[in-house]
Amino acid sequence: MNVFHRGWVIAVLSLLAACASSGADLPSLGGGAADGDAALGAYRLGPGDKVAVTVFGAPDLGGEMTIGDAGSVNAPLVGQIKAVGFTTAAFADAWRDKLREGFMRDPKVSVQVVAYRPVYIFGEVTKPGGYPFAPGMTVRSAVALGGGFSYRAQDAFVVVTRSGNDYRAPPTAPLLPDDIVRVPERTM
Repeated sequence: MNVFHRGWVIAVLSLLAACASSGADLPSLGGGAADGDAALGAYRLGPGDKVAVTVFGAPDLGGEMTIGDAGSVNAPLVGQIKAVGFTTAAFADAWRDKLREGFMRDPKVSVQVVAYRPVYIFGEVTKPGGYPFAPGMTVRSAVALGGGFSYRAQDAFVVVTRSGNDYRAPPTAPLLPDDIVRVPERTM
């Protein structure tokens, strides 16, 4: 192998190694908005989520509250109710069960998420940081909140960390609360 070919092979291998380290070799997160809508349908509450609880016929037994770091809320007149890991329907059931223990015979309870945990974006964006999550948020809209791509950004995909796992995600990929988005630097 002559010097020219050896140099070319080294250059190609270096380029491939750089792509791999930037996230190109990660499993795909998916790219359709329906993926995010389905995930929010089974959304699990976590510390930092703000919920609105409505107890029909007894407005003093509900209200807006933020789930604490311990994973529960302090309900008016009822006490602590675990919320972390529950869907809104399961949390409404837990609230209903607490009310049946001495306050109401057949309470009707509704729970809605008022404010989700933030998403975090860093790397090659103009303003890295935490930003409020909104249903329907995609990688592209999160990058826009972060001031857009920097001039060095790889804009074909980003790396999303979700539940401790890293994924390669296109700009159209839906995000969930607590996702961490890393915009890698372009290799060339």
